Amino acid sequence: MLNRMLNRRAALALPTLAMPALLPASALAQPWAPTRSGRIIVPFTAGGATDVTARIMAERLSALLGQSYVVDNRPGAGGNVGAELVAKAEPDGHTLLMGTIGTVSINQFLYPRLPFDPQRDFASIALVNQVTNAVVVNPSVQANTFQELLALARRQPGRLNYATPGNGTSGHMSGEYLKFRTQVDINHVPYRGTGALMPDLLGGRVEIAVDNLPAYIPHIREGRLRILAVTSRDRWFAVPETPTVQESGVPSFEAVAWFGIQAPARTPRAALDRLTAACMEICAEPATIARFRELGATASPLGGADFDRFIAAENDKWREVVRVANIKLE
Repeated sequence: MLNRMLNRRAALALPTLAMPALLPASALAQPWAPTRSGRIIVPFTAGGATDVTARIMAERLSALLGQSYVVDNRPGAGGNVGAELVAKAEPDGHTLLMGTIGTVSINQFLYPRLPFDPQRDFASIALVNQVTNAVVVNPSVQANTFQELLALARRQPGRLNYATPGNGTSGHMSGEYLKFRTQVDINHVPYRGTGALMPDLLGGRVEIAVDNLPAYIPHIREGRLRILAVTSRDRWFAVPETPTVQESGVPSFEAVAWFGIQAPARTPRAALDRLTAACMEICAEPATIARFRELGATASPLGGADFDRFIAAENDKWREVVRVANIKLE
């Protein structure tokens, strides 16, 4: 009798004993959220496209996640200073990188002693937006189309110069990619930013510029400069009448500047997933799309795995361009 009573009590106790085991699983199902203020490291100075993009994203991430994200500008070494800071940060979702085509892809092939590994030290959250580069000339150049510019360069090998905002920038790499694909001989003239090259281009002291489009639009509209092509896959909304390099006879050509958010490697999956979902939501908002367009950019949201595939394709392209052009920076 006593044994039967004990067994009955034990059986009745089983559901009660099992219930606490369900609580951790339930807790794990809760979405991740930041527990304190976070920051988005911008590896360039304030005011540029990277900085403005980061500020748009920080404002909306703060609203969606319930904790403020602030922009922290850490320029230097072509973006490598800020990127290294994020690579070595605590992997908890509170420190993010506003990555660029340089920090995420190109720089690893340009700098032989890069202080971080873009493939190993970062986790992808989302591609955010893109800005096309453009081929722009001084009106004195005897070319009204991209094909005519190529013909001119082939008649006068080594005489024409093309300006960019600096070694390793997307303008520089796009220019080298153009040279590689078209087999023309033109000389690269690096400047310290678009502001520095613009007077020489306007004055005709350098004939061509390959650079992010937005800063050139006012001069193009006023007739002070002539745009011959954009380097994006499709025509760009800000200059819809301008053909692409592809349309101008260089098949499958595409070379744009792009911006995406990354976190330190080993950031928990729950944090990455929540940040990716938030970024995708932000980039789909009409207000965000409009703000990007004011910047001269288009929203181009890709989540973590898709962003990884995008990066892999970019790596294949720029690795070969750097190899062929034999470019090395210190």
